[in-house]
This record gives sequence, C-alpha cells and structure tokens, in this order.
Amino acid sequence: MNKDQRHLNVTAIENGTVIDHIPANNVFKVLHILNLENNKNQVLFGDNLDSRKYGKKGIIKVSNTYFDANEINKIALVAPTATFIGIKNFEVVSKKQVEVPDQIKSIVKCFNPNCITNVENVPSLFTVVDKEQMKLLCHYCEKITVKNNIIFV
Repeated sequence: MNKDQRHLNVTAIENGTVIDHIPANNVFKVLHILNLENNKNQVLFGDNLDSRKYGKKGIIKVSNTYFDANEINKIALVAPTATFIGIKNFEVVSKKQVEVPDQIKSIVKCFNPNCITNVENVPSLFTVVDKEQMKLLCHYCEKITVKNNIIFV
C-alpha cells in the first residue's frame, strides 16, 4: 500500500455543521447530547483519528443542521477543545471554538436529589468553579457536580 492510499476521504457537506477537535472517545457523548442518533440528515463521524495538535481526536459532520448557543454550551462541558464550523454552499461561513461559560443555566441537572431544582419547577443555575476538571457549583444547594455526574436536561 503506498502512502497516498492510507487516507480515508469523506465527502464534503454542502450545508451543515462540522464539529472538529472533539477529544478522543467523546464523540458518542456529543452524538447523544445533540440527539444526532435521531437526526434525519446525513451524519458522518470518526473517533480516535490522528491529530497533530491533540494526538487523537474525533469529528462529526451533520448535513443541513446548525446548532444554537445552548447546544454548543452543552458540548463545551464534554468537549472543551471542539470547534463548530458552519458550512454553506461547500464554503466555511463560520468557525467557533467552544468556550466553557462561567455560568450554566437550565441545561444541566443538579445531582443532589434534594436540590430545589429537582423538587420544584426552578431552572438550574451553576457557576463553573473549575473549567479544567469541569466542576459545577449549584447556585441553590451549593453542591458540586463533577464531570462524571453531569446530566443534561
């Protein structure tokens, strides 16, 4: 096999979103969070791909689909190195590196079953106290939710 045959070519998308630089092994989390298993458009993904910058990475391409700020914020919590690339007519029209926000509102459930957000109709609110380890401080019960306990609503 010659050097040119070692690369897999995936067709470009005409319109939609490419999510690149997803940490290796987090692609399936991103697919689930964005509910892409139920998306009727073409969804292409790869995991554990070689990356000069990260060693290994994942990528997702979704035709005719764009994501709002809430969805991008969710992805920032599980894939803080991800980049969202908007494509129209085969051209890049936007490129946004995700950023973990300082506050998270209404997208994550507090892990404390006694928290008011789990007992009454009160939207959750967290302060991100550690962006590296992904630790979220609940505004109401002051419990810390860690990366492994994050549940999206």
